[in-house]
Amino acid sequence: MAQALAQAQAANGTSSNGSGPDQCGFKLKFCTVCASNQNRSMESHLRLAAANYPVISFGTGSLVRLPGPSISQPNVYQFNKTSYDSMYKELEAKDPRLYRANGILNMLGRNRGVKWGPERWQDWQIGVPRLEHNADRGSEGVEGGVVDVVITCEERCWDAVIDDLLSRGSPLNRPVHVINVDIKDNHEEALTGGRAILDLADSLNKAAAEERTLDPAGFDSGNAASRFGFDERVPEIIGEWQERWPNLPAVWTLAWF
Repeated sequence: MAQALAQAQAANGTSSNGSGPDQCGFKLKFCTVCASNQNRSMESHLRLAAANYPVISFGTGSLVRLPGPSISQPNVYQFNKTSYDSMYKELEAKDPRLYRANGILNMLGRNRGVKWGPERWQDWQIGVPRLEHNADRGSEGVEGGVVDVVITCEERCWDAVIDDLLSRGSPLNRPVHVINVDIKDNHEEALTGGRAILDLADSLNKAAAEERTLDPAGFDSGNAASRFGFDERVPEIIGEWQERWPNLPAVWTLAWF
């Protein structure tokens, strides 16, 4: 019953703690990540953007892979070079019946309404302005190229993000929370995962807005001391969220940009 209530509230853009994304007018900046920046990360990207959160999304794979006519025949594309619209048109021309039946055309249709095409996490220039993405859903607030929270949708993606951040050497000296919410890669689970991630975002944003009142300028600039109170509360927030969403195992760490 509690989980059903949490899911219903999250679907309406509110969480069980009663908060919404406009707490004190402040919004955390989010990044969602899956393997190909197609299904799970894009459903979450859309959910967060629809709730007025600044959000960007990426994939961690070497290539974008979509199901094909068989397991051994996937459709493969390059990150940053192929648009969702071109993928949609190509697959619609190849076999419209197959790709409608398996949900790929519906997914790509959703995606092309969110942003131009899939981006690769490892190619992201953190801290570099993303002005060419101003037409993306959720782009307002992340023009500066930094976020407060990264949410991955699979543990291998979480590992890839952490490894990449370590290899970059923290040039900005800015804290970032990296949370994995383990979501199975199918359309139904992506919908559930998107609602759960919005619920988590609302809980995190409520705490951040409360802690930010002590030093708004320091908090917004990513000062570690100014964010200490919020950083300390994140594990407890995730623990409470996990009780509401027990079928979506989560792990967390504090990393650095």
